[in-house]
Amino acid sequence: MSENILRIANCSGFYGDRLSAAREMVEGGPIDILTGDYLAELTMMILFKDRMKNPSAGFAKTFLRQMEEVLGACMERGIKIVVNAGGLNPAGLAEEMEKLKQRLGIKATVAHIEGDDLLPRLPELQEQGIELRHLDKDIPLSSLQQQVVTANAYLGAWGIVEALNRGADVVICPRVTDAALTLGPAAWKFGWGREDWDQLAAGVVAGHIIECGAQCTGGNYSFFKDVPNIDKIGFPIAEMHADGSFVVTKHPGTGGLVSVGTVTAQLLYEIQGLRYLNPDVTTRFDSIRLTQEGPHRVLVSGVKGEPAPSTTKVCINYLGGYKNKMTFVLSGLDIDEKARLAESTLWKLLGGHERFADADVRLVRSDRPDPYSNDDTFAYLHVTVKDPDANKVGRAFSNKAVEMALANYPGFFITSPPGEATPFGVYWPALVPSELVAHTVVLGGERVAIAPTRASALKVDVPAVKIAAAPTGNTERAPLGLLCGARSGDKGGNANVGLWVSNPSAYAWLAHYLTADRFQELIPESMPLKVERFELPNLLSLNFVVYGLLGDGVAASTRSDPQAKSFGEFVRAKMVDIPKTLLGA
Repeated sequence: MSENILRIANCSGFYGDRLSAAREMVEGGPIDILTGDYLAELTMMILFKDRMKNPSAGFAKTFLRQMEEVLGACMERGIKIVVNAGGLNPAGLAEEMEKLKQRLGIKATVAHIEGDDLLPRLPELQEQGIELRHLDKDIPLSSLQQQVVTANAYLGAWGIVEALNRGADVVICPRVTDAALTLGPAAWKFGWGREDWDQLAAGVVAGHIIECGAQCTGGNYSFFKDVPNIDKIGFPIAEMHADGSFVVTKHPGTGGLVSVGTVTAQLLYEIQGLRYLNPDVTTRFDSIRLTQEGPHRVLVSGVKGEPAPSTTKVCINYLGGYKNKMTFVLSGLDIDEKARLAESTLWKLLGGHERFADADVRLVRSDRPDPYSNDDTFAYLHVTVKDPDANKVGRAFSNKAVEMALANYPGFFITSPPGEATPFGVYWPALVPSELVAHTVVLGGERVAIAPTRASALKVDVPAVKIAAAPTGNTERAPLGLLCGARSGDKGGNANVGLWVSNPSAYAWLAHYLTADRFQELIPESMPLKVERFELPNLLSLNFVVYGLLGDGVAASTRSDPQAKSFGEFVRAKMVDIPKTLLGA
């Protein structure tokens, strides 16, 4: 481990990511820290269902398979391992790690972190006047009638720092912030203090960039045709320095691309405003500066931080009931009329859509005039029903759709046989005072309490970025994506889409042209919703947040893309009037 550089590698961006990534990162070149992010809002519900089947489960089982391949090499080379694979049961995963190292004959000190689980404390917290109000709907948790099944606070990085200070080789975390997996090792290595706001903010930025694995090395990139060997894309490394600056890179010989564009895309992923709140620090995203230092090397510098907020976010999930979906395929002529016939017939057979707690109908048109193939004629009518009663939305619903097969519109067929209802969870984001979260490190039978970060009112000034006047002149009707890239994602029921361009002139036009109002004109489904726009001229970027687009979150959403992964590419496909000078015309 170098005195001046800490190489932090990522080997997982989600639960289900490439299993071989851990081995690739350990064997592909020098690293000091191996991190892995396994948790998302949806993952907590998946792990809850695992625990219902087996109380000793509740963690990311794939992590153990990865450790079988690399634990020995990591201990030989002094590589520390920091992951949030503990999920809902970090103690259980730590116990499994102890068994694994003994079976492999490897010496390693394993620590785990606790305190995020607030489920048993919800009554106590509410009695203390902590309302746990829904961040988007502004209603208290006490108004909820359904059963809460998970409630996990986002812990910060100081438990990781403490575990590493006490000699841990493997730190298993529960629901910590994604960025904490990088910030913790960096703060440990360089001795950053709790009020070193700029360095801490830089650690958060580094963590945010590498947390999603290959998404910052060319994965899911708008300009994917520029990415070499994308089928063998490498995972990222952040080379951290003591002053907080760092370089994003990847192992030599791996596929993918590390550029200002790929890093910008990831910075815009699942963010909201200019201030990125974290239990350890508030990061000013309008201060970040990116420089292409060399091939596959992007320098990140200038990051400014402010004190952490006094509260931390809590991810609450409750059982929303049961849902079922049937999809009717419509083909050829008269699509709208066929859709109306199918829908009206189905509701008559079922006794009306009012008998369900919620019913959602979406007609997706993918048919073409003068079709080349049979598939070119298809449109899809998706009918989704939800209800607390599983029987009502089970076969009682899906069987009725099948009964229509020989007695409805011409060309009738559906995409699946009748099926049973499935339970779904609903996401409830809330805040809790940080001092009420019992952040604890468990190591060698000892339990060490971690104090919360103290909040203060300190604010920093970030120098304004001067933007030239927007170009004028003749325009050409073209897809917005010819000029800008996009990255989109979900935050509970909200969706964000970040748009970036490659030069200041294009940004000047984009910032002038694409107001929040014009965004809503381009995206009609956002018209009834609240849309906020945030300017990031330092990144030549705009970020839009569309509140409520995803309903009650990914597990409950009835959208075809409930995580808004494709939303950015949809926005790029919209036709707008772009100055010809920007298109090279």
